[in-house]
Amino acid sequence: MGIRIITVSREFGSGGRTIAKMIANRLGINYYDKELVTKIAQESDLAEDYIEECGEYASTTNGVFFNLTNTTDNAKLSLPDQLYVIQHNIITDLAERERCVIVGRCADFILKERKDCLHTFFHADMAFRAKRITQLYGETELSSFQRLEEKDKKRTIHYKYYTGREWGMSQNYHISLNSGLVGINKCAEFVAKVVKNANASAD
Repeated sequence: MGIRIITVSREFGSGGRTIAKMIANRLGINYYDKELVTKIAQESDLAEDYIEECGEYASTTNGVFFNLTNTTDNAKLSLPDQLYVIQHNIITDLAERERCVIVGRCADFILKERKDCLHTFFHADMAFRAKRITQLYGETELSSFQRLEEKDKKRTIHYKYYTGREWGMSQNYHISLNSGLVGINKCAEFVAKVVKNANASAD
């Protein structure tokens, strides 16, 4: 079986979104990042800005692992939990219908049972990421290092709650690359080559 779906998880500032788009372009397949937010907004009737800011980073004080099988009544769920159920269903449906690259949103966990997926994680050292987010987003009241720590902490909490797994652990992914060391272009090139080789072997 070949690879149809590539999930991209990333540390903030590592260039994961850019790499994901490059992979999609190299393979000639669809790319879902902001597009996924739009789909979630349509399903939830919530503003895209809210989903973009809070949907992936929604924190919780509840230490209990979220159990999707107990969500018979969505109206009783918290807003972040409702968003997770919606995005779970959208991601599952996308994986059934088309070849694509999906950024974030716990897609690696949601699609973990599929044999046609390649799960990737991109990371880099703090200095590389701090420089990159300053170049991309400018300065804020928080230092670039504080922004990195805040974003990564929220992602860690969110991922742990909805998956029961540790975010960024290499065992959760097929490929984990240091984009600061390897280079953003080379990361995209490598993943695309892995997919092409796997699909050629499957033909």
